[in-house]
Amino acid sequence: MIRPSFFIEKLKENGIDFFAGVPDSLLKNICAYITDTLPREQNIIAANEGGAMGIAAGYHLATGRIPVVYMQNSGEGNIINPLASLTDKEVYNIPVLLLIGWRGCPGVHDEPQHVKQGKVTTGLLNTMGINYTVLSKDEEQSAKQVAVAVDYMQRTQEVYALVIEKDTFEAYTLQNTIDSGLTMAREEAIESVVRCLQPTAAVVSTTGMISRELFEIRERASQGHEHDFLTVGSMGHASQIALGIALQQPERPVYCFDGDGASIMHMGNMAISASMQPVNYIHVVFNNGAHDSVGGQPTVGLQIDLPAVARAVGYRETFSVDNVEQLTQAVSKAQQLPGPVLIEAKVKKGNRKDLGRPTTTPIQNKKALMAFLKK
Repeated sequence: MIRPSFFIEKLKENGIDFFAGVPDSLLKNICAYITDTLPREQNIIAANEGGAMGIAAGYHLATGRIPVVYMQNSGEGNIINPLASLTDKEVYNIPVLLLIGWRGCPGVHDEPQHVKQGKVTTGLLNTMGINYTVLSKDEEQSAKQVAVAVDYMQRTQEVYALVIEKDTFEAYTLQNTIDSGLTMAREEAIESVVRCLQPTAAVVSTTGMISRELFEIRERASQGHEHDFLTVGSMGHASQIALGIALQQPERPVYCFDGDGASIMHMGNMAISASMQPVNYIHVVFNNGAHDSVGGQPTVGLQIDLPAVARAVGYRETFSVDNVEQLTQAVSKAQQLPGPVLIEAKVKKGNRKDLGRPTTTPIQNKKALMAFLKK
């Protein structure tokens, strides 16, 4: 495996020391090392991967140097537009080094949401005309690959990708962490909201830990899962799935269980939800200021006023709470008000080490929810 320090040093030797991107579980060790060793202005955790490409392009325009954009392969969809209409050699011809975590790599067991993306990861790069190589797990070989990539980008001014498999980088634990001082656990917060749900309520939960925790809460309570749509992929879009349900079934309470990273990733979705004024829509954002599912890299969630954003775009009412008693009261009040309503639940980072994953398949989840929604 490759030491993160070795890899970053080889990039620096080749004149590369600027990073932007969205954290990924396969890249968490390298992302943590970058966070600990580079100034904040040299490692920008972007709202989404397309935004990271824009930041990288701006960096190159200002400096003439090559930037790095890192992402999980699910983020390829978010970079297709800037790859085709910004950095491409037939448009502005801007070199960017992509680090892409290869979740769902064929032949390697992974979660359902990664299987398709894993199959098309390199195919999408081929379609976009992006040269790439799968990064070797041998340090000396990886150093040669970096040198080849940099030479290519300097000669052609084109984008180049390093595709990164599981267990490529040695373990590295993030040291540069800030204690938020929050005490409410996310799972505890989710459970308190679940206890308040009306019998006819539907829940759309975002990707990652929130859906996993919701599933286990239902299991512990010996409840079915037909009320819940577990959005195992499509980060940032759970709120719009919930909106689509809410608009078609205005008599049914519909909740979105969201995360701060997901909400920020496509924040414009909040404006669309508000513009439609769904009276039955409650948007609960569990905000811990971190991308908790992929290594705990920080978001700006606790540095911004999400309720103020929601009010500004047209949510009828907002709440911000940081303990179970306040959260329970906020849900009770929200249920008496016309939506859309946003509840920000500020929670601490982390999760149970023995947290499991849903034991139902996405198709089973969909069919059970659709049967419930017909009632």
